[in-house]
Amino acid sequence: MVWNDATLDQWLADPERLVPGNSMTFPGLKASKDRQDVVAYLKAAAENKAPQADQGARGTMGMRAQKLDLRKAPPEGQVTSIRYCGDSYTVDTADGKSQKIWEFNLRFKTDSSRSGPLPRKPVVIGAGMQGDRASIVFASPSEINEFIKVSCR
Repeated sequence: MVWNDATLDQWLADPERLVPGNSMTFPGLKASKDRQDVVAYLKAAAENKAPQADQGARGTMGMRAQKLDLRKAPPEGQVTSIRYCGDSYTVDTADGKSQKIWEFNLRFKTDSSRSGPLPRKPVVIGAGMQGDRASIVFASPSEINEFIKVSCR
């Protein structure tokens, strides 16, 4: 594969379509304008012309202004099963996809608030600045052990 503007745009739009079976946790940028902005930034960074980060904004990278409503998670966020084998978890979602996540990069959390997931309907959300980590959020702690199956199928 030759990386150029066209292949980078395809990758940013849908990494799985361009390279089937890859391990990227990044689902892609759907808006063409967003992809064009990323490509322009990468070109500027390669030429050492990218704008410097605002020093006043340090420490806010990746922080959400408000909590997500996990009851409204899209199919790619709705966890249907979790299998543990060796040092990895395989997380299946309602969109029919499976994602392998190294055990050290997966966190299990609970959220019993009104915006938390419905009982027995855990949700996976991306975490980490590089997109290599994820959190699975359950409605209560008792669901965690019930949901995870040890299986190397």
